[in-house]
Amino acid sequence: MSVFDLSSRTVLVTGATSGIGFETARQLAERGATVLVHGRTAEAAQAATDRLVATAGINASQLCAFCADFTRLEEVETMARRVLADHPRLDVLVNNAATAAPERHTLTPDGNEIALQVNFLSHYLLTCLLEPALAREPGGRVVNVSSSLHRTASIQWSDPQRARRYSRLAAYAQSQLALTVFAADPRVTAVSVHPGVCETDLLSLYGIEGSTAAQGAAHVVRLCNPAIDVINGAYYDRDKRVEPAPAATGDRTVRRLSKLADQLVGQHA
Repeated sequence: MSVFDLSSRTVLVTGATSGIGFETARQLAERGATVLVHGRTAEAAQAATDRLVATAGINASQLCAFCADFTRLEEVETMARRVLADHPRLDVLVNNAATAAPERHTLTPDGNEIALQVNFLSHYLLTCLLEPALAREPGGRVVNVSSSLHRTASIQWSDPQRARRYSRLAAYAQSQLALTVFAADPRVTAVSVHPGVCETDLLSLYGIEGSTAAQGAAHVVRLCNPAIDVINGAYYDRDKRVEPAPAATGDRTVRRLSKLADQLVGQHA
């Protein structure tokens, strides 16, 4: 991948303590960006920033640690307020944090199916709250790290929590379809990208060998480059723009998903 300069850019990467998120943070920082490193806990976020300094030679002044447990919407809201206070201009938000749906149907303390909340609803809330920072200067954008598994999914509008019929693969795929649909929301310029099947904690969902996390991250980082023009709602399979699943397109679907998400995040928005 060609090297480009991001020294004037500020980027928030969710789920940046391991896997593709950590490698995305590293590659962005190596290109000069100020990187806001999100972890589930303050300790995890700080450990990731320390590791970037120690192993990748990143200047500590380029890194800022932020924490929020995405199973708790209140923590997402608190983190967003802190980001807005400390970084009123945000050039890119990389919505990367993800969890594999567990074998058994599991609800968060907010009452949402865990994969739906961690992989989509928390990112929806975070993006909406950070809209002022992303819109402060022209060119602000969101990069949703999605999955090709969105092609196997459907959003269960009457039972989004999958309470009546649960399958971990279907729940995970639904969360990735929702994230892909959300990229077409007109409020903030956004794209979604399938970074390839990579050797991360989610590899077991695919049942095949994967590329390295660094290789997957390179496709995410490329879309953070302001020299790459993006079209709102575009979907990329690694470095190629392709059409998403038919279920991910359509203005009505985008509006319907936003309405559902607004209901599920409730007062936190």
